[in-house]
Amino acid sequence: MAHVSAPISLPPTPIQRVLSPFARFVRLESAGGIVLIACTLIAVIWANSPWADAYHHLWETELGVRLGPWGVTHTIHHWINDGLMAVFFFLVGLEIKREALVGELASIRRATLPAAAALGGMVVPALIYAAFNFGGEGAAGWGIPMATDIAFALGVLALMGPRVPLALKVFLTALAIVDDIGAVLVIAVFYTGQISWGALAAGLGVLGLCALANRLGVRGPIPYIVLGIVAWSLFLASGVHATVAGVLLAMTIPARTRINEDEFVEHADSALEDFRGACSSATTVLTNVRQQTALQALESATEAAQAPLQRIEHDLHRPVAFLIIPLFALANAGVTLSGGIADAFTHPVTLGVVAGLVIGKPIGITLFSWLAVRAGLAELPAGIKWRAIHAVSWLGGIGFTMSLFVANLAFPQGAHVDESKIGIFAASIAAGVAGWLFLRGVINPQKMGSHRDTEAQR
Repeated sequence: MAHVSAPISLPPTPIQRVLSPFARFVRLESAGGIVLIACTLIAVIWANSPWADAYHHLWETELGVRLGPWGVTHTIHHWINDGLMAVFFFLVGLEIKREALVGELASIRRATLPAAAALGGMVVPALIYAAFNFGGEGAAGWGIPMATDIAFALGVLALMGPRVPLALKVFLTALAIVDDIGAVLVIAVFYTGQISWGALAAGLGVLGLCALANRLGVRGPIPYIVLGIVAWSLFLASGVHATVAGVLLAMTIPARTRINEDEFVEHADSALEDFRGACSSATTVLTNVRQQTALQALESATEAAQAPLQRIEHDLHRPVAFLIIPLFALANAGVTLSGGIADAFTHPVTLGVVAGLVIGKPIGITLFSWLAVRAGLAELPAGIKWRAIHAVSWLGGIGFTMSLFVANLAFPQGAHVDESKIGIFAASIAAGVAGWLFLRGVINPQKMGSHRDTEAQR
């Protein structure tokens, strides 16, 4: 078994002592979900309080950026949904690319089961919703119950602790990522208004420049950020939802390292040897040029051994989890309940969303997985039974963030948005609780304990 070095332990600074409780909280797997739930509750309470008008007026406040004669002005709500959420979709794109290159989607054989499960988890809920709303005013919302909130679904799975087999986590992650691909395609194809082909062609051209920069070996983030902003603005002007630009931009980010592991070890050893040889009691690092040069060489080797995709994905996870998604929930989850929740649950939109997520997702995921295995196209992960697949399929019914996003696109004029939000909240809670209960019944703590012992021996 290879030896893994322990992280360097340094005495905490005064500010680290103050912030240490927050740092420990951020490192929790469920921390992002906790913040998201808190922001959702704040939005609902605020939207139904005596200060409800302030809530709605806040997000409709216009915010502009101007540079000489050029300027753009949108509401705060628009900046969040079309601007910040483009960063979220950029992160989704990075995850998709990583999984397609080296993850569970890297081979057809491994990708077939989660892909089939995700397809069933999109088709069946959409058909159930359409059955409730066929020919009605809410027919456009068929894409709402297709989505799975990967963060919440994995968060519920994390509540089970180490008893959950790794293969089950990998299956749910791959399923949710394929689901995200489907959601992006649905948004791009079905929830796009009138298209300005000139602006779209220009946006694709800018993304082509990003791909060219990748081929030329450009690894720094600045060129991609600048070109990405230009592409985002052109997609926004084209009528295609601007968040699609975020996913496409992610596909152009370099995923290769400049040096392999052996080369990194060689460069690092050389830099450390130079640093060690330059040590002198008469100087410090601040004044020792040879030590500074050695440190810069070590830093360059470390950067060359990492893929930009990996580094950017790592850097974006916390801002997205603790700022962008909670802010999106705060701006979009404020459903007004004055009309009565009971009345909402008789509305076809609410019924379609709830039935699609709570009934359609488990049926679709389990059925299509079974069909793929039965047809010989896929096989169950080692040690995983059908009961576990069915239990995890309930977590696919946690739509939340992605479902809220699609709801705003499906009903841009605001009609039926409240009904769809109530359905999303109710269905996500029900699916999460049901998934947790099913998983508790499926996972045997003693078997999982022996499984961990086996893994530890390896």
